[in-house]
Amino acid sequence: MAIQLKMPSLSPTMEEGTIVKWLKAEGESMEAGDVVCDIQTDKAVVSMEVDEEGVLAKIFMREDAGSIKVGELIAVVAEDGEDWKAVAANAKTDGESNPAATDAVVVTATGGSTPGTVINMPSLSPTMTEGTIVKWYKGEGEAIAAGDVLCDIQTDKAVVSMECDDDGVVAKILMAEGSSGVEVGTLIALIVEEGQDWKDVAIPITSADAVVSSSPSPPSTSSIPSKPVLSAPALTTKYTHPAQTGPATALILSQYGLNPANIEGSGPKGNLLKSDVLKYIQVNSLPTPAPAQVPLPSVAIAKPAPTSFTAPLPVRQARAGYTDIELTSMRKVIAKRLTDSKQEAPHGYSSATANLTAVSRLRQEYIKSGFKVSVNDFVIKAVATALQYVPELNATVVKEEPLTQSSIDISVAVATPAGLITPIVKNAAGKTIQQISTDVKELAGRAKENKLKLDEFQGGTFTISNLGMFGIAEFTAIINAPQLAILAVGGGRTIIDPITMKPTTVMTSTLSFDRRYIDEAQAADFMAVYQTIMERPELLETGYLSSVKVDRMAAIL
Repeated sequence: MAIQLKMPSLSPTMEEGTIVKWLKAEGESMEAGDVVCDIQTDKAVVSMEVDEEGVLAKIFMREDAGSIKVGELIAVVAEDGEDWKAVAANAKTDGESNPAATDAVVVTATGGSTPGTVINMPSLSPTMTEGTIVKWYKGEGEAIAAGDVLCDIQTDKAVVSMECDDDGVVAKILMAEGSSGVEVGTLIALIVEEGQDWKDVAIPITSADAVVSSSPSPPSTSSIPSKPVLSAPALTTKYTHPAQTGPATALILSQYGLNPANIEGSGPKGNLLKSDVLKYIQVNSLPTPAPAQVPLPSVAIAKPAPTSFTAPLPVRQARAGYTDIELTSMRKVIAKRLTDSKQEAPHGYSSATANLTAVSRLRQEYIKSGFKVSVNDFVIKAVATALQYVPELNATVVKEEPLTQSSIDISVAVATPAGLITPIVKNAAGKTIQQISTDVKELAGRAKENKLKLDEFQGGTFTISNLGMFGIAEFTAIINAPQLAILAVGGGRTIIDPITMKPTTVMTSTLSFDRRYIDEAQAADFMAVYQTIMERPELLETGYLSSVKVDRMAAIL
């Protein structure tokens, strides 16, 4: 039918949530990445983003609805080209009577008689729709206590450890390591209570599974039962229809090779809606069409696609010598978010070059005292201190308005094999250089091992990207939305000081800022304070000094 928005599982232990506030109204358009509502989980208030463009057609659960179970329908969204009022009307009759009708309903069980506790694929981020089981830490028959890590799950952003909520014994693992594309809510394991026969655990079967299993299947000569494989209809015939159809409806018609004249439209003036086509496909049990095979330029004749396969290979070798490498979920999300940031936020830039002589001298004193700190540790502390002088940059965008944050939480870009991630040094302004150095080492190490918790890489107020250790002199970075600014830090380079005529080390940093909320004067204030603190590191622990920030009006006069 329409795009369904259900109460997501925003933490591994979340079973229900409360809608704090709707940020979109019925009839209001939305783009991918927009925040639709704020949800109170069992741990914090989290913003829920939408993954597709459309119009919010119907809200089922208002702000006074109270506790809502995970998976329960809270709203529906009409896709572009659809009449959102018609979608809302259909949703009212189809969804309001039973908002959780799409939830799995257990009707029977197989495999044994011992009832078990189901472990489903959780939604570990607001944008996660599916995940990959990276590693199981507990095997079948192994005892597990509340708080123990059960498995690692690759989300659309990072690898997150999933903890168990109860004591028990792992009875059955239904998704092996490496299982990819596991949809949120899919059963992945079963746990029984201590003392129960874990080998005799009952595996629940949903009503949807029962329908599939009750349909007759043709006899097979293979000893392994399998579902019948139906060939997809050939996509060679084009049809026209007098009634107007939306792009989503036309796409499904094209994919399935359907004649719209054979389908009754329920939209205004008899228009054919997406829901009409989906209902027709469901009633006639049409198989999902195979994706079109697009040959590479050097291949003259493409071989027909196999009717079945075991699993897609992440790397496919083409005969012409090309290698197709599929993007990881994390890299796809990074690409999408950076593209959105670059398109939506007009980027302004401001650069400053600081003399590192004093920082290098102080750093050597730390090292002699047994504290192995880096220049990047000084950069983090200097940025946090500069944000105290220019708090306008320590803000995030909420409902297209800048919201200044009280805590200065610095996101530090760290490269991992799966992609870039930004662990957060929280309350950086209140920490010493030694504490910052310890935090960065610990966070970066766990980031590369995909061991970060959700709150350790989401929610920063300002980002630093340092490529100096890679020999990069200077560069610009894309803003990490919804933050307002990011500092790109280059490496130190030796120049001849024009005053002393002696060689000295300098470092160039470039600020990228959202010009909608930060003007050039504010950016210049920040960079001037940052440069001053880097050149005079004794100011890092002195607190606010009015002499550090230049009064622009006084300078003009």
